[in-house]
Amino acid sequence: MAERKKSKADPTSDNVVVIGLGRFGGQVAESLLFLGHEVMGVDENTRIVQQWSDRLTHVVQADSTDEDALTQVGIREFSRAVVGIGTDIEASVLTVLTLSELGLPEIWAKAISVKHGKILTSVGAHHVIYPEATMGERVARLIASRLLDLVDLGDGDAIATVRPPRDAVGRTIADLGVRTTYGVTIVGIKTPGAGVAWATPQTVVPDGGALIVSGSVDQVQRFATAQE
Repeated sequence: MAERKKSKADPTSDNVVVIGLGRFGGQVAESLLFLGHEVMGVDENTRIVQQWSDRLTHVVQADSTDEDALTQVGIREFSRAVVGIGTDIEASVLTVLTLSELGLPEIWAKAISVKHGKILTSVGAHHVIYPEATMGERVARLIASRLLDLVDLGDGDAIATVRPPRDAVGRTIADLGVRTTYGVTIVGIKTPGAGVAWATPQTVVPDGGALIVSGSVDQVQRFATAQE
């Protein structure tokens, strides 16, 4: 078992361990890192570990179905784990079972079918993710509304990039009154060529810009599909 960037994770911090650094696990790990989390990646493949060694906070090579191996890399110091293993169902299930037996309080796991998801839940997964179904729903939302992008934060909450209604351009955030009408909060404005800036009640919606809004998934969707 080889280890990259040896370091202990602080159990009181907002750290996450991602097991399986394939397409799904890698995207989750990078997104968590971008959001300010320290991320430890675990994968059995030496080549994949080397690819991620300079991109994540910690990267280790280990058999995630081996309780001793996970204990050795400090898995108990993490309160949350994401199991990104999908095609190897046996390894996926045994990894979740091992994490559960080690007492991790929050386990997220990728499933490739409903039956796979049921098994993951039965052996200890607290949250089961169906990437293909989630992506299909996300694309449908984008097609059917002014949504440019949407990130489901879990527990029914979301943050999204939304094209503003036509009559919003040139008006201030306070004047739009979207919090009262739709329950969403405009937290930022994305202006072409100028990036994203935090929004205040006095911020004016620019022509060609986009709104960064937060709220429940339903609230964000309702706002994005409202008549312009």
